[in-house]
Formats: sequence, structure tokens, C-alpha cells
Amino acid sequence: MKRRDFIQKTVASSALLSLTGLSLSSFKNNDLKHITILHTNDVHSYIDPFPADHPRNPNMGGVARRASLIESIRKENPNVLLLDAGDIFQGTPYFNYYGGELEFKLMSMMGYDVATLGNHDFDNGIDGFYAQLHNAKFDFVSANYDFKNTILDGHVKPYKIKTIDGIKIGIFGLGVELEGLVDKKNYKETVYNNPIEVATDMARILKQEEKCDLVICLSHIGFKYKEDPNKVCDILLAKQTKDIDLIIGGHTHTFLDKPIIEKNSEGKQVLINQVGCYGLNLGRIDFYLSNDKELQSQGKSIVV
Repeated sequence: MKRRDFIQKTVASSALLSLTGLSLSSFKNNDLKHITILHTNDVHSYIDPFPADHPRNPNMGGVARRASLIESIRKENPNVLLLDAGDIFQGTPYFNYYGGELEFKLMSMMGYDVATLGNHDFDNGIDGFYAQLHNAKFDFVSANYDFKNTILDGHVKPYKIKTIDGIKIGIFGLGVELEGLVDKKNYKETVYNNPIEVATDMARILKQEEKCDLVICLSHIGFKYKEDPNKVCDILLAKQTKDIDLIIGGHTHTFLDKPIIEKNSEGKQVLINQVGCYGLNLGRIDFYLSNDKELQSQGKSIVV
């Protein structure tokens, strides 16, 4: 889709997605708890907006605008969770000069809660990533990267549980295969494990053992691959697992104007969303939970 057409459709797009077959009108307002999930992916160190004369993205993006947008949404609903699906680093001179310091500080100022690692977050090596971690006032999660023999052991957790307005939300991370994509010297002894196998365990732990009301996967494995339909991706992840409510994706720079729905291994609905790259868009998904945990959601992509 041409970028101009995409922008026009995205600005107007908003889909009400029923995960239970019930409409929001089925509930009284005082029966609902409202959680807003905001998310980004593949920002790639794009701090400034694109210039006004840019041929594809004129006057779009920029951290200041995203921060203003996030602030306005928090005023509308204080129950906000702000997430990132990886590839925070690499793409502009800001990263080359500051090594990720600026990205982490700005994300901390915007109040990010949880992020996962993309392959480009290893571009200064695992030691370079660790050196900037003190600037990140938010948590990193990755369940299928085993960091036990690296400097990141104990600093990147498999999952994080956040409780907002009494709603228990479990968030875990998944990363793409590093071999052949990242220089071995950059990720050192990091061990990659199969994302679908790991996600099966993580979702079970979070939903069944930890009793989370919502389970979110921050995925940097890619939305789908037309040239290789059997390659591990978010679509296959949704279809082959259970207990995941939302997959927030990255890596393939896929522009979705609203979340899509896939059926999991039990025939239940899973939301998948990804908002392109470079901070051009901010994903928003509003979850509404009734007292008996019936779940509704409404999602859209907001042009920055």
C-alpha cells in the first residue's frame, strides 16, 4: 500500500474487536475496567521528526510529538501501559554518537513500562547494551534468549507482571534468531531457544499459575514471511499456542492500521498488532474487562 493511502486510512481507522462475542453495550460503565495499551516497535533511534520535504514521511514522527500524544492519552485514561517490541537502537547518528543513552533516557521520560530486545539492540555488543541499561527506568523482558552466561544475566527477565486498577497483566518477550543476523561477537554466549516452545510455557505460567487477566507477548520475530510461510512468526505463534491475548510485534516493519485477529490452538481469539517503524505511528489497544473478566478490546494505529 502506498504510504499516502496508508496514512489516510490509518487516521480514520478504529476497530472494535470482541474477544468474547459480547459487545461493550452489554456492560454497564461501572462494571468495566479500562486498560489502555500503547506500543511502539523498530523506532531505530529516530529522535527527530522527518523533515517537511521528506518524499515519503513528511513532517511525521519524532519523540516530542509521541510524548505529547502519550501524555494526552494518559489524561484521558490513567490506566496506561506503554510497551516497545525492540530495535530501539541503530538508524541515526544519535545512536552512533551516544550509543543508546539518549534513546533509553527519552523512553524513561515518556514512562515506558516494559520493552524487549531486537536484533539491532545488539549492535554495540551485549556489553554496549549493558552499559546503557542504567539509563532505562523500565524493564526488559526476553524469554527465549538465555543470558545466563552473559553480562545480562539477571538484568533481563523472562517476563514481568504489572497490576493496573486490579487487573493483573503478564508481559513476556521473544526475540529473533541471532545467528546469521548478528555478529557472534556482539551477542557472545546468548542462547536462542525456539520462540513457540518458550511462548507455550510462558503463557501457561502467566495465565494458569500466575492467574494473569491479560497475557501480552512482546515479539521481535516478525509478523509473517511470504517467501517462507513456515518460518516462525507472529501469525504462527498465535495459531500454535494458547493463553496469549495480545501479540505486539516488531522486526518486519509491518504497518497494520488496526490489530488483526487469529485463532489460537484452542480456537480462541488472539490480537496481533505492529505499527511499522521509525516512530511514525503509536499503537493503541483499549481493553475493557467486566467484573467476571469478560474481555473486549478496541484498537487502532495513531499517526504521529
